[in-house]
Amino acid sequence: MELVSLTEYLVKQILPEVEVKINKIDSEGDTVIQVLVPNECMSVVIGKGGNIANSIRTIVQAAAYNKKLGRVRINIDSL
Repeated sequence: MELVSLTEYLVKQILPEVEVKINKIDSEGDTVIQVLVPNECMSVVIGKGGNIANSIRTIVQAAAYNKKLGRVRINIDSL
């Protein structure tokens, strides 16, 4: 499963009825995945103390490591 589609799947499981945009940016050997959600849904995706966001990052980074795709960063921003 590609990293962008994996990230989109994870975010859509948290916010099933909300429009989410996900962009992939290649930057100096790193891959940056930008997750854009509505401002009112930011707290749901980030979670208390950043637990949900860190879990998403961990899963995507583990998938990237497993496929030897290098370092992946995930940025969560509002639309």
